[in-house]
Amino acid sequence: MERAVALMAQGSAAVRGGDMLPLQGKVALVTGASAPRGIGRAIALRLAADGAAVVVTDVAGSLVIDGADVLRLTLLDGLVSEIAAMGGVAFAQKLDVTSAADIAVGVETTLAQFQRLDILVNNAGSLSGVGEFLAATPAQWQTSFEVNLLGPMLLAQAVIPHMRKAGGGRIINIGSTGSLGAEPGFAAYTTMKHGLVGLSKTIAAEFGPDGILCNTVCPGYIATDMHLATNERLAKERGFSVAEIKQDRYAQVALRNAGLPEDVANAVAFLAGPQGAYVTGINLPVSGGVPFGI
Repeated sequence: MERAVALMAQGSAAVRGGDMLPLQGKVALVTGASAPRGIGRAIALRLAADGAAVVVTDVAGSLVIDGADVLRLTLLDGLVSEIAAMGGVAFAQKLDVTSAADIAVGVETTLAQFQRLDILVNNAGSLSGVGEFLAATPAQWQTSFEVNLLGPMLLAQAVIPHMRKAGGGRIINIGSTGSLGAEPGFAAYTTMKHGLVGLSKTIAAEFGPDGILCNTVCPGYIATDMHLATNERLAKERGFSVAEIKQDRYAQVALRNAGLPEDVANAVAFLAGPQGAYVTGINLPVSGGVPFGI
């Protein structure tokens, strides 16, 4: 927690050119931002700390927090209030990345609210289909495809015309170290995250002349709710304790521990800001030195 606070403080203190924050006057849209211990939330807070107005989005539905169901949209409203309390500007919007209609409404609402959209962060993800490969169903793979790959494609299609008209923009796709290698039990997720890298590189090549930069941030083991749930699932499947699963997984990491959502947010802030102005088409691992597997 102390390191997370320090990382956020670094973001709040980051300036470029006098008192001008690096993203002052910019507008960002972040998908999958409701989870309290999530990468999307950390990204939204960091971009807001750097001066951007942030549209935070997620699907309808709820999360179980301390044994109680909490609506995702209620969590988004809380995030908006937190950003406002730190002097930032934010707006919450329901957005299911598998719905072309939701995407159209989300982008148009952002433009109506702020008259611009400079940064898209495709963070929403799904672990549908993880587990034993032979037990996975086509429906699980379809869900993984729609959330992890088709959704980012549809959002990119929706924002690129506006970015092109404005003279440029940044698209940052949140991949995984699974985008760069493979790990048993994650076939659907790994396949889609490899595809996301291809999408990023193609957008970077095709729309670079329009000033649109596109990159993939590839987190490794990050201490999110999704990661902790994965540790619990693996422990149950393999007959080990969660502590043993963590020890086994983190032994693969050079730094021997999981990262924080704020570590990923720092990478996104770099790519979204002025210091990332000549960086496009890359895969940026935020992994603590985890090998990429096969």
